Amino acid sequence: MAMSAQSSMGAQPSESPAAASLPGTSLPEMSLPEWLVLAILSQQPAHGFAVAQLTAPGGDLGRVWQLPKAVVYRAIGRLHDAGLIAPEVTEPGLGPQRTVYAATPRGHEAAGRWLRTPVEHVREIRSQLLLKLALLDRAGQDPSGLLRGQRAVLEPIAAAIEASQARSTGFDATLLAWRRATAIAALDFLDRIGPADPR
Repeated sequence: MAMSAQSSMGAQPSESPAAASLPGTSLPEMSLPEWLVLAILSQQPAHGFAVAQLTAPGGDLGRVWQLPKAVVYRAIGRLHDAGLIAPEVTEPGLGPQRTVYAATPRGHEAAGRWLRTPVEHVREIRSQLLLKLALLDRAGQDPSGLLRGQRAVLEPIAAAIEASQARSTGFDATLLAWRRATAIAALDFLDRIGPADPR
C-alpha cells in the first residue's frame, strides 16, 4: 500500500516529519516531497503535471509515496525560490501553458547527495529509502553504495535497542521488542536486495 504525503504536509512542506537538510550544506530544510520533486527534475526536466502523474496513485513513484498535485506545485515553488530548479521552457497548448523545470547545477548536486545518503531512522525505510531506491533504478544507477551505507547506519541502532531491551520491563520491554523486530526486519530486507557481503 502506497503512502501519501497529504496528511503529513500540514500548512507548509517544511512542517513535514520528513523535513531534513543534508549535513555540511547550506541548503534549506526540505521536506520529503521537496526532495522527491527535486530528484525527479534532476533526472529529467518536466512540468508540474508530469511530476504529479509520476507521484499519483498508480504512478511509477506513487506506488511508494503519493503526492497530491497541490503538494507537487508547492514543492516546485519552494525549490525555485531556493535556486535548486529553474524554468527551462514553456509548453504551449489548448489549456494553460505548462512551464518545464530542470534542476540547476546546485540542485543536481544536492539531489545526487540526497539519493546516496542513508536514512537515519528505521521508520524512514518505508518512505525515504524505498523512494531513493526507486529513483536510482529509474536512472539506471547502482544502489550498492547506498545499501551498504544503510546497513552501517542500522546495525548500531539494532544493537542499542537489543541492549536496552535486556534492561527493560513492562511496556517498555514490549515497545523495545517491537522496535528490535522492526530493525531486524529492515536489516533482513537490506540483505535480500543488497550485494553479497565481502566479509
